Amino acid sequence: MDFTTLPDEKDYRFAAILNKKIEVGKLMNALGHMTAGLSGKVGDAEKMVFLDYVDKDGGTHPAISHFPFIVLTADNSNMIRTIRNEALVRGIPFTDFTSTMTVGTSQQQVEATATTAESNLEYFGIVLFGGTQELKEFTGKFSLFR
Repeated sequence: MDFTTLPDEKDYRFAAILNKKIEVGKLMNALGHMTAGLSGKVGDAEKMVFLDYVDKDGGTHPAISHFPFIVLTADNSNMIRTIRNEALVRGIPFTDFTSTMTVGTSQQQVEATATTAESNLEYFGIVLFGGTQELKEFTGKFSLFR
C-alpha cells in the first residue's frame, strides 16, 4: 500500500454522539445500526477511505476506516436533536436512532416513527461523517464516551 497517496487522517472523521441516559447495550445496538446506515447512505467508500490490514500470516482484516471514529457522550436527547439540526443546516451526512426504532418489526418501527412528532422522539444517538474542523465546530463541547 502506498501511504503517500492517502489523504491526511486529520482531514475527515466519523463522530458518534450517544445519549448517556440509555443503557449501554441498547446504545451499542443503535451505534451499529447508525454506522452501517451512514456508510450505506454516503455510499462513497473511496471518500471514506477504508483500508485492509494484512497480518504476518497473510490474513486480511478488511475495511477499517483510515479516518478517526470519535465516540462522544450527550447528557440527553435534546443535545442530540441540536446536533441533528445543525447537521441538517450544514448538509453534513448523518444517521440517527430513536426509541421508536427499538420495538417490534422494522415495519412497526417505521410506523411508530411516522406517528411520533420529531419533538417527541427520544434520540439514542447520531453518527456523522465530515470534515474534522467543521464537525469540531459543533461537537467540540461533548466529552469522550466512557
